Amino acid sequence: MQDVIIIGCGPAGLTAAIYLLRSGKKVLLFECESIGGQIASSPLVENFPGFLKISGVELSNNLYEQVVSLGGEIEFEKVVKVTKDKEVIIENGNVYKAKAIIIATGAKYKLLGLENEEDYLGNGISFCTTCDAPFYKNKVVAVIGAGSSALTNALYLTDFCTKVYLIHRNENFRGEKYLLEKLKEKDNSEIITSAKVIKYLGKDSLEGIIIEKENIQKEIKLDGLFLSIGHEAQNELLKDLIDMSENNYALSNENCTTNIEGVFVAGDIRDKKIRQLTTAVADGTVAALNAEKYIEELEK
Repeated sequence: MQDVIIIGCGPAGLTAAIYLLRSGKKVLLFECESIGGQIASSPLVENFPGFLKISGVELSNNLYEQVVSLGGEIEFEKVVKVTKDKEVIIENGNVYKAKAIIIATGAKYKLLGLENEEDYLGNGISFCTTCDAPFYKNKVVAVIGAGSSALTNALYLTDFCTKVYLIHRNENFRGEKYLLEKLKEKDNSEIITSAKVIKYLGKDSLEGIIIEKENIQKEIKLDGLFLSIGHEAQNELLKDLIDMSENNYALSNENCTTNIEGVFVAGDIRDKKIRQLTTAVADGTVAALNAEKYIEELEK
């Protein structure tokens, strides 16, 4: 029996583990992909307190090392079900029991929804510039998106690629203005607004795209494309367990408590207005402290 099982090793889950381990709780974490979640794919983080700049990978590794140094146990297994009795079932059928559970599965990258899109994933379409930018050194790439992540990714790629297109379906960008201005200063960048990608080109791997702007179609030859168009909740474990919002995020109160006693949520899986690195670690803190309080009440 674990004190707490945490599902998801992004900033929220890892922060929760740090707090619980420091309070002497027995903690088991599950992660089926990679440590750090979305932030691990960010080439540069400049808005996390205490760091002028740090890569997402380095920040994720620091969190991981802190958890391990405190005695945290991380299993790289896929959780397929969580029950109301606080049982966690993994893909191989093994069942784990805990006094409390924190679900911090976060969100996953959105796709454009075009024909054969999934066939190009890993064959020209990427999400993580930190991971894949070196593969496109001296090549031509495009970034699709309008937020700060898209702008950051495009900026990062200009240091590797001969040409970087940033394509957005509307006129205005949602991201930070200073990032946009920095990108405009790059000689090897081109910003295309009010245009949408309507087709991928290439047989075995991506060779280009067709965009449509003002009812005119144009072909752009590419070696690679990075999607930065947002995320959707990784809610597969929650649909039959926790009350969900209209957008399929987990409903919870300010204590990260759900409708199931002893089950908490933290990070981007929660239904909330602002999803940032700092709000994720805040959620992890809140969920951990309330899980600790819940266990103490159980043991009285």
